Amino acid sequence: MSKKFVLITGCSGGGKSTLLSELSGRGYATVSEPGRRIVAEELAGTGKALPWVSMYEFALRAVAMAQSDLLSAESERDFVFFDRGLVDAAVALQFAGGEPYLTTLDGIQHYIRPVFLAPPWSEIFSQDEDRQHDFKSAMEESSRLENALVELGYDVRTLPKVSLKERADLVLSELGIARPLYGGKMR
Repeated sequence: MSKKFVLITGCSGGGKSTLLSELSGRGYATVSEPGRRIVAEELAGTGKALPWVSMYEFALRAVAMAQSDLLSAESERDFVFFDRGLVDAAVALQFAGGEPYLTTLDGIQHYIRPVFLAPPWSEIFSQDEDRQHDFKSAMEESSRLENALVELGYDVRTLPKVSLKERADLVLSELGIARPLYGGKMR
């Protein structure tokens, strides 16, 4: 696995997708959140793997999609930023009654050690057709993710609740790549 895969994780409504859009606009390769893609596919299809219908089926699909995303990103030569990823999916699968995330991840760190955690942020959290859970559930999810990341040996960097530009600048600075790129791709 590439050592340039950067995980931006955390609860729903923490500003991850907005941050990834900013990074993409600056020219960095990004991979959109598996959960949002699955929900869109399921709403257009059978709806059997929607998280509010079957969290287990949803999480299984998220694991498979996140694994596929990692393989697809292997050809990238520069940093690739993931909006959620395999760790998130594995933690969700365990929460839904599936195998433990340690088993799903098979002891492999798929992302570089510093991971960026977007904490619960009530001022920007909103529910919509794709995000039907409440803020309390988002906070619980964030706690599960942070605990798992620490257990997996990642260096968790909690993103401050600051402007989008400041967040993006901070992530790039932490990685030592504060220069802007152009022509990035959004997956």
